[in-house]
Amino acid sequence: MQTPWVRHAINEINADFQRSADTHLIRFKLDDFPGIHFYLKDESTHPSGSLKHRLARSLFLYGLANGWIHENTPIIEASSGSTAVSEAYFARLLGLPFIAVMPASTAKRKIEMIGFYGGDCHFVADPCQLYSESERLARELNGHFMDQFTYAERATDWRGNNNIAESIFRQMSHEPFPVPHTVIMSAGTGGTSATLGRYIRYQGHDTRLLVVDPQHSVFFDYWQSREKTLRSERGSLIEGIGRPRVEPSFLPDVIDEMMKVPDGATIAAMLQLEKVLGRRPGASTGTNFWGMMQVAKRMRENGEQGSLVTLLCDSGERYPDTYYNAQWVEQNIGDIAPWVRELQ
Repeated sequence: MQTPWVRHAINEINADFQRSADTHLIRFKLDDFPGIHFYLKDESTHPSGSLKHRLARSLFLYGLANGWIHENTPIIEASSGSTAVSEAYFARLLGLPFIAVMPASTAKRKIEMIGFYGGDCHFVADPCQLYSESERLARELNGHFMDQFTYAERATDWRGNNNIAESIFRQMSHEPFPVPHTVIMSAGTGGTSATLGRYIRYQGHDTRLLVVDPQHSVFFDYWQSREKTLRSERGSLIEGIGRPRVEPSFLPDVIDEMMKVPDGATIAAMLQLEKVLGRRPGASTGTNFWGMMQVAKRMRENGEQGSLVTLLCDSGERYPDTYYNAQWVEQNIGDIAPWVRELQ
């Protein structure tokens, strides 16, 4: 039987959702691509500042409905930052302790936001230790390991209920090309790409799903080989996307195409998009935008018209010390000039 506290917790999350507005779908045109309309779903405007707000809400509801989260249950999550920020937001809403297990290299602003929402950070030197450390802490504290990398694809109702895909297609309904030619998305857990791919098929839309993958991530190689034991010796430099192992939430069969994006191309695209929007996007959005531009080039070459949609995952204001710091980029990623020229 559901306890009064669990009933209260679910009501609190649902009430928070009712207080929230949907995120904007930003349209822009580029002169060099006539007949192609570009759209960004701006997920940076969620209360906790990123796309992961949707995931965190779903994961909490999933854990509560499954009987895994109770009053005073410590919540532990393996995260490079944005998911942890969003989960810290909901943990504070419910009065629960929260610990984020994250790489020591995580952006300072994200660490500060986790602390702002009352969460604690537990750092590991090797990103591949995130899982084992999270499991250990959950056992020792009698807490619940959220495990976004396992449950992201199943915690979200991909058929509807205002998921990211339903929201995009609803907002596109009055546009000149209401059914997108391609939706472009990067993969972190794989949950968002799974939701998009499933929804597109469920609704029968003639839309392709392109998933872009950064360097040092195994998703692209897994999509090609279906080898689940693939491992990368290091983690992705693009926070929030790319994984050193194949995650259970990543579903390759709902994806039409994948593209590997070099880190230099990601940063170049991020900086170019800043000029288009007049504000700073995060690096994962740069990866998305690079993929979007490659599709646009193919469409132009083929004489095609249509709409392209991707996500603005979080704000670049979280990364002043890294992606928007030229010295850091030079030291960690290298010369991005060739990628800048390719976008011009």
